[in-house]
Amino acid sequence: MVSSTLPSRTGYQRRRLTWEIWIVLAVTVGQSALYSVLSLVRKLLAPVPLGSQQTQVNPSRDAQAVWDVVYQLLAVFFALALVALVVYLLWEPGSNALRRIGLDFTHFGGDLGRGVLLAAVIGLPGLALYAAGRALGITVAVVASPLDAAWWTVPLLVLSALRAGLTEEVIFIGYLFDRLRRLGWNDWSIILTSAALRGAYHAYQGFGAIIGNVVMGIVFGWCYRRWGRVMPLVIAHTILDIVAFVGYPLAAALWPGVFAPIPSPSPTPAS
Repeated sequence: MVSSTLPSRTGYQRRRLTWEIWIVLAVTVGQSALYSVLSLVRKLLAPVPLGSQQTQVNPSRDAQAVWDVVYQLLAVFFALALVALVVYLLWEPGSNALRRIGLDFTHFGGDLGRGVLLAAVIGLPGLALYAAGRALGITVAVVASPLDAAWWTVPLLVLSALRAGLTEEVIFIGYLFDRLRRLGWNDWSIILTSAALRGAYHAYQGFGAIIGNVVMGIVFGWCYRRWGRVMPLVIAHTILDIVAFVGYPLAAALWPGVFAPIPSPSPTPAS
């Protein structure tokens, strides 16, 4: 269990810490959350109903395969560089930041077991919620990966899943828990705030995704409060995304009404 006993901060330290939090959010998940909310607003204002729209999670970045791979790898690299920056900010003399938030391999067997269990607990209800959201028209069709996969597609999707797991869990959970506790926030205030931010981060997918990710954020925050380790959360999140990304073509083939991309309207022939 994570210790919540931290030394009191001076006024200068509190202001500096507050500025650091806002800057980190502005260049990482907070920025993405704002764009995501704006994306949802634009979708709601569009003449097409929300349920008849779609969004891509891992779109191609270039028509030429070699450049697409290069840009995809660079996107993963720079995203992980932001995670490294956050870990660097958490580092203190005489204290290992990775060990403090539980992002190490000292308890990997237990972390793996908890991560797999957590992925199952979150994954099945999440799938049902997505299907319900699509049926109710409050969730857009999420195209999780290309249907015309090449040999390099799966490794890139696995890297993308790992990037998402590290980015979201290290920042939403490990970083915010550490910093907000130092400002005197209690654990449940941190859990609910982090969960709300996670929901906003996924708002571009529609209201079903917002609800699902808020619930996921509460569960993950509670688990971190109990276990004191980010690693099981990273493992669970990565497993969930690997299954979603790699399994998407199969899901689209088996349940096209729920998962398949929405066909583009055929152009009207000129008279």
